[in-house]
Amino acid sequence: MASYLDEIKRSMKLLSDEGYWIIGQNVKFGGTSMFHTTKDYFENRKVELPVLEEVQAGIGTGLSLIGFKVLSIYPRFDFFIIALNQLINHLDKFEEMSSGQFKPKVIFRVCVGSVAPLMPGPQHCQDYYNEIKSMCKNINVVKLDKAEMVYEEYKKAVESDKSTILVEYSDLYNADFAMTDIKQSKDIK
Repeated sequence: MASYLDEIKRSMKLLSDEGYWIIGQNVKFGGTSMFHTTKDYFENRKVELPVLEEVQAGIGTGLSLIGFKVLSIYPRFDFFIIALNQLINHLDKFEEMSSGQFKPKVIFRVCVGSVAPLMPGPQHCQDYYNEIKSMCKNINVVKLDKAEMVYEEYKKAVESDKSTILVEYSDLYNADFAMTDIKQSKDIK
């Protein structure tokens, strides 16, 4: 069985092959574990952004409105919450606000930060899956807590006509999912 990390890389290849653009921090120059899952893909379709979470969500929505396929990466779920205005009040409601004229679609990749080998502090490893899911009425929110579901969920996100938030767990990038799952790897509420 493939590892979680292998399935994430396989999923990034899928999105790259489908013509997606990747936007966010550390998409061109590295610095996070997520960079290593994308560095071999997306050719000249990488847009490095400064740390401007709300603006990043707005840019992703805007690009999708003019026909771009967008993968927006947030290396820390903790800071994705800064983008909630764009996510909840705009992207999630865009079709309704435009009387069905516009239906932007963005795939968001967010990561619950690693707690091993060093605990980075609670502001870098919180999981807001349940809270975000409860706020999104028109956006799919998916917890990727098993290696065998990663590729299929990314494939569903590509095929869906809705935006999707895929929540990853960096502690699992190197875990062997043949014998473990997220609850054994990390205490998450």
